[in-house]
Order: sequence, then C-alpha cells, then structure tokens
Amino acid sequence: MTLFEELKSLDVDVDGGLKRINGNEKLYTKLLGSFTKSINTYKVTPDYDGNDYNEIIEKAHAIKGVSGNLSITPVYEAYTKVVDLLRAGKPEEARPILEEILPVQEKIVACIEKYSE
Repeated sequence: MTLFEELKSLDVDVDGGLKRINGNEKLYTKLLGSFTKSINTYKVTPDYDGNDYNEIIEKAHAIKGVSGNLSITPVYEAYTKVVDLLRAGKPEEARPILEEILPVQEKIVACIEKYSE
C-alpha cells in the first residue's frame, strides 16, 4: 500500500488535496509533513480546564486550517466543530468531539510519518 492509498483508507481526501495544488504529489507529500508538525506544535487535548479558551481555540483553528488545506477531512470537520463550540462557550460539547478525533488524528499522523522515514 502507498502513502496515498493508506491515507484514503483513513478517509483523507487525497484527490481533493492534490487538486488544490495542481496534482503536485511531491509538494503534497511535503505539506503532509507540515501537517504532522502542526499537530505536534498545536496539541489540543480534551482535558482542558478553566474559563479562558482562547489559546485552545487558536490551536484548534490552526489545525483546522492546515487539515482543511490538505483535505484531511476527518480532522478538518472535527476541528471545525470544536472551534465553533468553543467560540459559542460550549466547551463540554467540544470535549467528546476531541476524544473521538484524537485516535483518528494519531493514525493519520502515524501513517504520514511511516512513509516519510
């Protein structure tokens, strides 16, 4: 199985991501590396606490952006909901979405890292 085939099996819209960059597979692969760096830089976990969610919103928004640009659909859709809920002052409703997407996100990152070695 190739990187792109494995990503597709994880519901990543590889074809959509490639279309955004005129089919440049080398560039897309490089940008996938940027996605993994963003995930590691902007870690968002469901164990947040407190009343100020601005930092969490910023991190989630960054992940939403990079995953959207690369058509990493499951991550993009989940973080879109998380950002919207946090901005609406509904952190408890955002928590289960994060709990659900984190294992998927980890599989996608592991897949990308496996092929970049």
